[in-house]
Amino acid sequence: MQIQTPDWVKHAVFYQIFPDRFAKSQQPRKRLLQNARWEDWHAMPTLQGYKGGDLWGVMEQLDYLQDLGINAIYFTPIFQSASNHRYHTHDYYQVDPMLGGNPAFKELLDAAHERNIKVVLDGVFNHSSRGFFFFHDVLENGPHSPWVNWFKIEGWPLSAYNGDFPANYQGWDGNRALPVFNHDNPEVREYIMEIAEYWIKFGIDGWRLDVPFEIKSPGFWQEFRDRVKAINPEAYIVGEVWEDSREWLDGTQFDGVMNYLFAAPTIAFTTGDRLDMEQVQGRSYYPYPPLFAPEYGEKIKALLKLYPWEIQLTQLNLLASHDTARLLSIAGEDAKSVELATLLLLTFPGAPSIYYGDEVGLPGRLDPDSRRGFPMEGNWERDVLEYHRKLIAIRHNYPALRTGDYQVLFAEGTVYVFARTLGTEELVIALNIGTEPAQVNVEVAQLQSKPNQMLYGSGEAAWTTEGELSHLDLKLPARSGCILA
Repeated sequence: MQIQTPDWVKHAVFYQIFPDRFAKSQQPRKRLLQNARWEDWHAMPTLQGYKGGDLWGVMEQLDYLQDLGINAIYFTPIFQSASNHRYHTHDYYQVDPMLGGNPAFKELLDAAHERNIKVVLDGVFNHSSRGFFFFHDVLENGPHSPWVNWFKIEGWPLSAYNGDFPANYQGWDGNRALPVFNHDNPEVREYIMEIAEYWIKFGIDGWRLDVPFEIKSPGFWQEFRDRVKAINPEAYIVGEVWEDSREWLDGTQFDGVMNYLFAAPTIAFTTGDRLDMEQVQGRSYYPYPPLFAPEYGEKIKALLKLYPWEIQLTQLNLLASHDTARLLSIAGEDAKSVELATLLLLTFPGAPSIYYGDEVGLPGRLDPDSRRGFPMEGNWERDVLEYHRKLIAIRHNYPALRTGDYQVLFAEGTVYVFARTLGTEELVIALNIGTEPAQVNVEVAQLQSKPNQMLYGSGEAAWTTEGELSHLDLKLPARSGCILA
């Protein structure tokens, strides 16, 4: 079977936005609440408070995102919900009125598309919420409700709020706020397929699927793909699966997954023993520090063999998300670790994803701290923004970094060197994660050119040739990386 994935994703640099925390509109708008009791934007976020970010605010920041080099946005959920993260969906057809509702989203979508920025939404199709119309009807009418078979009800009466009594229905992860759908009911299945189709017709460019591995109904995701792609063959379908995802990446279901299998070793390699274990424990990706170059090389080679190449190119690669601590905090506030990891992220096959605020040095421990308000300009780390801009621009300028082969050239001790090649375009990327300068001699048989122009970073590179073999002599400062073209 010929696997087909959306071409634009291979050239995308994603920016992940948590809408309540990214930007609040500065323009006068017809708002739902005139004097809302928002939490202070810069105060530590709480589990239940709102900071009042909205979609008009995102629209006002599109120039900033475009300037950064972003050409795709992934939004965490935006549909009506009674939670700041909006994973408790009330109505799948309504954008939350606090964010500006459907009109604000339409305006944002058009403005993004004018700039050639794609927009991917979060689809929470495993469970709804207590406030979801159909579940609410079951709470009101008990066994007489026409929607009883839409959920996994185990007995009566239901106890949706009082934890002293059994819930008597299945909630996601045992949480009674999140009643799980009965996906074996054809009506439920059809309802979800129609939501997926509705928003693709509305103009979105794809779906990121929340906990899709929880939906075990045979053929569900195959049908989902068929129906979405029938409307837009270039729509992106990306699953939130943290581990080995071969089961979903056979070409009949998802185009990619959130690539935590890239994040984990990359974080372990670049941060080493600076890693704050508390920030990664209990998460399904496990950075195993310290990791040195040979082990890192092995993990990356194994990862690149795991899925078909066409799928590798449309993986969603990341270093942090709303479900993890921020990289800076994982790395024990070590800024160099973040830069080295970002260099690896932006030179890896697949679409890199920047979690809002990471590009200006925003820290944040585990949720809710990792969902802080985007900082004021005076608090940005300018050098961090600068290297993000530079690395994103280099990625856009060199097709080899997007769709070229990935070959490990050298992996010993603290030094890792690899090449990205596409036709005659060849780039060499080298990192020294050690606290001492390093000098290495790399034997290179497979490159035609001798890349020695320093596009990024610092160090010295010199080439020598003996017969068929070329040797690259590299001097790398401590805790540094470079790109040669």
